[in-house]
Amino acid sequence: MKTDRWWTTAATGAVVIALCYGFARYAYGPFVPRFSETFGLTPVGVGVLGGLSTAGYGLGLLLAPRTSARSARGTVLLAAASATLGLGLMALAPQVTVFGAGIVVAGAGAGLVSPGVAQLIGETVAARSRARAQTWANTGTGLGLAASAFTPLLALGWPVIWSAFAALGVVVTVAAWRLVPRSPRVPAASGPVRGMAPLVANSVLIGVTSAPYWTFSSSRLAGTGLSPVAATWCWATIGVAGLLGGLAGRAAGRAGLRPVNLVTWTLAAAGIALLALPDPGVPLALLSSALFGCTYMALTGLCILWAARLSPERPAHGITWSFAGLGVGQTVASPLAGAAAAGLGSAAVFGLTALVALTAWTQLHPRLGPP
Repeated sequence: MKTDRWWTTAATGAVVIALCYGFARYAYGPFVPRFSETFGLTPVGVGVLGGLSTAGYGLGLLLAPRTSARSARGTVLLAAASATLGLGLMALAPQVTVFGAGIVVAGAGAGLVSPGVAQLIGETVAARSRARAQTWANTGTGLGLAASAFTPLLALGWPVIWSAFAALGVVVTVAAWRLVPRSPRVPAASGPVRGMAPLVANSVLIGVTSAPYWTFSSSRLAGTGLSPVAATWCWATIGVAGLLGGLAGRAAGRAGLRPVNLVTWTLAAAGIALLALPDPGVPLALLSSALFGCTYMALTGLCILWAARLSPERPAHGITWSFAGLGVGQTVASPLAGAAAAGLGSAAVFGLTALVALTAWTQLHPRLGPP
């Protein structure tokens, strides 16, 4: 039975997404120096562990369409449990191999959660409220980033912090078990969905243009003279501003998916370009973080709406392809951005990335944009 109480499902989905992305996937980066010290990691070892997170994420995405068809509710609970187990393994790891296994399991939770939540909303929320529910639930990533942003500044060992993350995961999993509604089983995906290529291309572009920001924005800001505390505030701003990305659903309902998508891409390019300035300073750095956080959450939320329009009965199928494209874009762009930074400097990388973001305007062509 579909309901107009969309905000309950959206809020629960957002909290589970916050756990899976903000803690189980993205909190890894700021703690890399501590992990390296504990396990004696070289830069190559750090890269391998980052690759394991991506591998786990890909595994979750591969499983998501089938598990979502069997039970969207079960997929959301499985995502929360996987993230919690992964965080626990990392916290208690006696050696790097167990730590790596925890990263894989935690990453799988992130791969499962977005398709599962989107499928759940598609099956349980009334059509007139579905777009708002999808985009607000997607802002859970920003919520998780904001909640975990300052944890690297705590005067505690990282295993204690990671144990707290795992304990939080237990609370979230139990709450989701009590609050996530049951939904009818839908047929498993049996073939390709027409019109998927433009969506995947848009998602790859999100990955390509966001990877330099996720990977190098902190070092870029440090290079311009910002203190670690100021850089942490910028990271927190990404998460807080990301909550505004939930407004994209209502905007798309009023103005149309294509115009809202293109305006969001333009704002994203502006936010990235601010870090190309020789000395952005704290105010412009915070503005850049706010624009990036808001537009990143909005763009990924619009991808969910795009996928749902292509396949209303099985949105998890389209969202899996979309988020896989995003992951491919990020995987390819990170090393390329690193090589470009070594040769041209980080400022040039952000300037070029902003120009790449503006190629989204090719979506004015009917065959390249959303329906």
